Amino acid sequence: MIGARVFCIPTATLERSSSSSIFFFFPKISTRPVSRLSTTVAMSTTSKSQEELDSIFKQKRVVRSTVRKSLKAMNPSLRTQQDDAIQNTVLEAPWFKSCRRLCAYISCKSLNEVDTSRILSKILQHPDSNTMGAKKLYVPWVEDKKSNMRMLHISHMDDLIANSMNILEPALVDALGNEREDGSLLLFFFLCFHHIISIITRDRDVTLCFLLWTVLQADEPIDLFILPGLAFDRCGRRLGRGGGYYDTFLKRYEDRAKDKGWSNPLMIALSYSPQILEDGGIPVTPNDVMIDALVTPSGVVPITPRAIERM
Repeated sequence: MIGARVFCIPTATLERSSSSSIFFFFPKISTRPVSRLSTTVAMSTTSKSQEELDSIFKQKRVVRSTVRKSLKAMNPSLRTQQDDAIQNTVLEAPWFKSCRRLCAYISCKSLNEVDTSRILSKILQHPDSNTMGAKKLYVPWVEDKKSNMRMLHISHMDDLIANSMNILEPALVDALGNEREDGSLLLFFFLCFHHIISIITRDRDVTLCFLLWTVLQADEPIDLFILPGLAFDRCGRRLGRGGGYYDTFLKRYEDRAKDKGWSNPLMIALSYSPQILEDGGIPVTPNDVMIDALVTPSGVVPITPRAIERM
């Protein structure tokens, strides 16, 4: 809209999920009549786009159903062998040993996900300085049913509790009763501090700059994401379970990293053999996040130039 103004305020740490900004939009009201023809064309284009999306979502449901049946039919002994092979590959990989901050999923047996228990335990143990430095581990905590998810820091496996779906998640408080690391509390404190100091000094710009600098110092970039999924291909396509939690979180994190000039983290997915489909066999939408590499029972499949360079 001509003459419109957009004001953007970063709020990455204020929201539970990792959304990056709040936008205030003040449009300049147009006095020109709206063409009925252009409105009709726009509606037709929107309808066509929605039809295409509906078709893709239908294809995804078919693929999900097929892969779920294959996973359910896996021999338990074969599953254990592949779990061991995949976790051994991750634990011995240079890109894993060198990372300092990572997000990893907590495997759920009922969902037939590749086991991550040994990986998580290794991270949370006292590290051997000769093989692996100290790492900071973040694991998912589902905030609501609208695809919003946070990654919370844990220090022990005991920090995890079963949610209503019997899936392990981090408790919001640690064993000592302290609230788990969460930047939103820090931001709230400084917003209150900023308001008080602004009233006293009447210098809003100075105090706001101090506020934003302090909050930004609390953020740290992630080096590595270890991702779950239902199906993958060797082109980097990933099919989730339909909730959109990871795609939403990763998109927001990518925007946040771009704004702050952070290097992109490695996006690594773990996959059993039946989950690997032919290239192009996974339908995607613009909101689907691609992976950099795939860890299979046979080894690592680097996909993007970033992964090839580091692997």
